[in-house]
Amino acid sequence: MLSFEQAPPVSASFRFFLSAPWFGVAAGLYLAWDGPDALLFRWSPAALALTHLLTTGFLLQAMCGALLQFIPVATGANVWRPLAIANFVHPLLLAGALLLAFSLAHARTELLLASELLLGVGMGTFCAVCGIALFLTAATGISLMALRTAVAGLAVTTVLGVLLAQAFSGRLPIELPTLTDLHAAWGLGGWALVLLAGVSFTVVPMFQMTPPYPAWMPRLLPGTLGIALCAAAVAVFAPGPSWLWDLAIALALLTAIAFALVTLRLQQRRRRTRTDASFAYFRGAMIMLVAAAVACLVAIAVPDFAQAHRLSTVIGVLCLVGVFVSAISGMLYKIVPFISVLKLPHGAGSSLAPPSIKMFIPERSMATQMRLHFAALAMLLACLALPQLTRLAGLAFAVSCAWLGTNLLRALRAYVNIRDQIRADAAIHGS
Repeated sequence: MLSFEQAPPVSASFRFFLSAPWFGVAAGLYLAWDGPDALLFRWSPAALALTHLLTTGFLLQAMCGALLQFIPVATGANVWRPLAIANFVHPLLLAGALLLAFSLAHARTELLLASELLLGVGMGTFCAVCGIALFLTAATGISLMALRTAVAGLAVTTVLGVLLAQAFSGRLPIELPTLTDLHAAWGLGGWALVLLAGVSFTVVPMFQMTPPYPAWMPRLLPGTLGIALCAAAVAVFAPGPSWLWDLAIALALLTAIAFALVTLRLQQRRRRTRTDASFAYFRGAMIMLVAAAVACLVAIAVPDFAQAHRLSTVIGVLCLVGVFVSAISGMLYKIVPFISVLKLPHGAGSSLAPPSIKMFIPERSMATQMRLHFAALAMLLACLALPQLTRLAGLAFAVSCAWLGTNLLRALRAYVNIRDQIRADAAIHGS
C-alpha cells in the first residue's frame, strides 16, 4: 500500500539525486590525476579522500534523497517539512563532503574538524527528522523495520565518524585502524546495505516485475545486521574474546550474501523477459555484493593472504563502485522518471495525455552509460594488478558518472518542459 499522494515536492529529493553523480566525477578525476599511488595503500591520503568522495558524496546524497521520497510513500510516515529540511541539510552535506575529502587528501586536521561539524549537524538533523517520522508512524509496511534500522545506522556511523576525526587530530586516544573498521562496517552494513535492502523490498517487485521477497527476509535482515554490528562495537569498545569481531562481521557478511542470492533468484522469476539498464545495474550490484562478501570472509579467515594480495583495496572497489554506485544508478533510472510522472499537475484541467516514463531518459543513453560504468569497474579492479591502467580507469569512471548526471539533468529538463506544457494547455482550456 503506497501513499503516492504524500510524496514531497520534486525539488526536495531531486537536489540530492542531481548532486550525487558529480562526486563520482570528482573521485574519478582525482584518481586519474594522482595515479597508481592512490590505490597502493588503504590508509594513504588519496585512498581516504577517494573513499569519502564516494561514501559521504555519491552514496549519502543519493540515499538521503531517496529516503525523503520513500519514507512518506512506502510507510505513510509524515516527514516534517521535507522541503525546508532539504534546504537546510543539502548544502551542509554538500560542503561537508567536499571539505572532508580535501582535508583527508592534504592531511589538514583543522579542516577535518570543520567538515565533521558540517556533516554532524546535517546528518544529525536528517536522522532526527526521519527517525521521528519512522518511529511515530503506526504503519506496518514491509520496508519499515529496515528503514528504521538504516536511519539508526546512519546516526551511529555519524557518531563514529566524529570520534574518528577527534582521534585523527590527536584529541582522542583511540586506536585508529580498529575504529575505522567499525566506522566502515556501520556505514556500509548498518546504513547503506540496510537501506538498499529496505528500498528493494518494495521497489524490486514493483519495477522489475518479480515475485515479492519471502516474508522472513524483511523481518530477519535488519535485526540480524543490527545485532551483528552491535556485537562488533562491543568487540571494539569493551574487553571481550578476540574472536567476537570476526564472528560478528562474518554473520553480517552471510546476511548480505543471503539478501543478494534471494534477489538474484527473484530476478530469474520475473514476469518481464526484457532486460533494461536498471535491471542489469541491479543484477550486477547483487553479483558484486556476493563477490565482496566472499572476499571479506577470505580476509577474515586468511589475513596473510589478504594482505599479500591487497584484498582490502579489492573489497573497497567492489563495495563502493560495484555494489552501491551500481545499485543506486539503477534505482535512480527508475525512481527519477517515476517521480517526475507522479508529480506532474495531471489534475490541472489539461487535455494532454499523460507522458510515458520512457520520455524522460532515452533507453539507449541509459544502456550505454551502464556499459561504460561496468567497463570502468573492470578497469578499476584490473589496475590493482596493472597499475598503468589507473589513470584510464579513473577517467572512465569520471565519464560514466558525468553521463549519469547528464541523464538525470535531462530527466529534470523533460519534467519542467512537460509541466509547463500541461499548465499552458490547462490555462487555454480554462479560459
